[in-house]
Amino acid sequence: MRHRKHSNQLGLKKEHREALLANLSTALLTHGRIKTTLKKAKALRPFVEKVITLAKNGSLHSRRMAISRVRDTDAVHGLFDDKVEQFREREGGYTRIYKLGTRRGDAAEMALIELIDADDEGYEKKRKPKSKAKAEPQETASPVEAEEIEDAAAAEASEDAAGEPPEDEELEKPIAEAETPDAEDSEPKAEAEDSVEEEKKG
Repeated sequence: MRHRKHSNQLGLKKEHREALLANLSTALLTHGRIKTTLKKAKALRPFVEKVITLAKNGSLHSRRMAISRVRDTDAVHGLFDDKVEQFREREGGYTRIYKLGTRRGDAAEMALIELIDADDEGYEKKRKPKSKAKAEPQETASPVEAEEIEDAAAAEASEDAAGEPPEDEELEKPIAEAETPDAEDSEPKAEAEDSVEEEKKG
């Protein structure tokens, strides 16, 4: 039964699969990046990352374990002596996979797998804080305060109305004055009428 076997077998037997991963890991540790199929790249990633973890340990036993897996002493010594420093600050994720599309001929999905450098910006990049500040909630007056404000406004309106005379009375005064003629204007008219009557009699 195939229980608890989560690794991709790649359609190969154990000996052939281990030899394939050893060769791929040797090429990756030597050149830094290789181009292969997506299935092989995904199978290679956990294999080579475990070897890098052994290199971070740095003990003689870890070195011998890495040699037994990679089967290339030059690649292992180069990893343990030089390249391990670029992974010292990382807690995992030492490789990156790029999809390259399908291969012409058999339409196999191709990928590029590479070792991540220590000065990689994607690892140190942090999320920027949101620039938009949250709008402050407007304070709403309680029902009791609203009633007090309305009462104060009504009281001010009543005081203004009591202090000023009504507009209708002010408008009626000029109209009444205009309707009543002055005594001075009536006297010349009476004198003119008397002079006209005397001329007729004479």
